[in-house]
Amino acid sequence: MSEEDDSTQAPEPEKRRSWLDRLSSAFSGEPSTRDDLVALLRDAQADGLIGSDTLRMMEGAIAVSDLTVGDVMIPRAQMVSLPIEEKFLELMKQVVESGHSRFPVHGENKDEILGILLAKDLLRGVVADHGPGNVRELLRPAVLIPESKKLNLLLKEFRLSRNHMAIVVDEYGGVAGLVTIEDVLEQIVGEIDDEHDVAEDESVLISAQANGQYVVDALTPISDFNERFGADFSDDEYDTVGGLVTAAIGHLPETDEELTLGRFAFRVAKADSRRVHAFHVGVLSES
Repeated sequence: MSEEDDSTQAPEPEKRRSWLDRLSSAFSGEPSTRDDLVALLRDAQADGLIGSDTLRMMEGAIAVSDLTVGDVMIPRAQMVSLPIEEKFLELMKQVVESGHSRFPVHGENKDEILGILLAKDLLRGVVADHGPGNVRELLRPAVLIPESKKLNLLLKEFRLSRNHMAIVVDEYGGVAGLVTIEDVLEQIVGEIDDEHDVAEDESVLISAQANGQYVVDALTPISDFNERFGADFSDDEYDTVGGLVTAAIGHLPETDEELTLGRFAFRVAKADSRRVHAFHVGVLSES
C-alpha cells in the first residue's frame, strides 16, 4: 500500500485514539468530576460508539448514587395498604381494583405495618380448601428503611434479599411511604410499563392540539421546552418540565391540578402514584 493510501486512512484511527485517550484519562488517577465523565459518555454517543438508550441508562446509573429513597418513594397518602382485620373477599376486591401485586398490611393505624401481602398468596388463601384462617398467616416480613437511604445501597439490598418492596419510615418512626425495586430501576432504565399502564406514543414530547393548547410530556427537557416556546425556565435544579412543575406546586400533583408559571398555564393531564406523565399547556397572552 502506498504512503498516499496510508494517509487517507489516518483520520479515523486518530479520531478513535483520541476518544480512547480521553476515556482512559477519565478512569485514571488524574483528578476528574462526575460531570466530566457524563460529558465523555455523551461524546461517545455522539461519535456512535454507544447508543442513546445505553447513554441514558449509564447516566441513570451514575445519578442513582446521588438519589435517596425520599426522592423516589410513593408517599404515604398515595399508598395502597390493607387492614389486617378485613375479610378475604373484601381484600380481593381492593387488590383487583389497585392492580398492584404487593401490599403493606397495617393494624389499627397505618403506622403499624404488620407485614407485606402478596396478591398471589392471597389468591391461594381464598381458593384453598383448608387454607389459612386469616390474612396474618399469609404475611411476609416488612423491610423498614429511612428516607435518607441511598438508592444504590437499596438496590444492592433488594438484589441480595430478593425483596421487591420496602416501607419508608420518617425520623419519628412513622410511615412516610413505600418504595419498590421498580421505582429504583426506573431511575436507571426509564419508565417500566406493565399491563396496567396505558400505552402512549413517546416519540412526540410536545404536540399541538386543535384547541390551541399543547400536550407536553413530563420528561420533556426544559431546554427543549424553552426552545419550542421561547421560554427562559432555568434547568439548573431540574432537567425536565415534570420536575420543574412538581417543585413549583410543592407536592406530587394529581390529575387536573393546575399551575401558572410565567406566561404558561399547566394542567396535569396524567399522573399516577409515582410521577406526573403529561401536561396540558396553554400559552397565555402577554398583553
